[in-house]
Amino acid sequence: MRVGYACLLVLLLAGCGGKKAAAPTAGPAPTPAKGAVPWPAPADPMKLTRKAGLTPETHEFVFLHVHSHLDVFVNGSPVTVPAGIGIAIHDPAVKHVKLKDGSIAYGYIDPPCAQPCISPLHTHDVYGILHTEAKKDQFNNLGEFFTEWNVRLDKKCVGGYCKPVAPISIYVDGKAYTGNPRQIGLENLREIAIVIGTPPTQIPSTFPR
Repeated sequence: MRVGYACLLVLLLAGCGGKKAAAPTAGPAPTPAKGAVPWPAPADPMKLTRKAGLTPETHEFVFLHVHSHLDVFVNGSPVTVPAGIGIAIHDPAVKHVKLKDGSIAYGYIDPPCAQPCISPLHTHDVYGILHTEAKKDQFNNLGEFFTEWNVRLDKKCVGGYCKPVAPISIYVDGKAYTGNPRQIGLENLREIAIVIGTPPTQIPSTFPR
């Protein structure tokens, strides 16, 4: 395992808290007939990578190495952002690493896969960290990630939860965001929180450093 990844795992296992802001008041979101949580990692990651307009690779590149963090809450409860989004986890070159909490992290590809097996935008684990690991200086956005996750994201809906039936609020670094959520840039150490229905007690505002 590369040293950078090992250090990152130590940071993750230490906790993903960070400073938090007080949450606003909103009513609960009803469970939609389709598109309710949980949202698992899809079975066709390379197809969805291409659908997002990204190019799958045979291994990770770190010319541009960016970590953003995504929190999703539905009626105050956190939603798991799955490990392995944007990674062909069944490729024999993709390593599986069991973490201290029992969850599995994927990636750390060396030697490379025989065919493209990883997107430059992906998740290694279940801690909500969105990795951009690219061979060129090109940042990704939240819409590309949700395309890879195969979950609807636009100004009206997140998954099957849609306004006005479901209250939806989005925060970037603790500040309310009212633009198109698909255009939120995945900058390094950026904290993004999507709040559906009744909010949690506090809204995360910083990415743990």
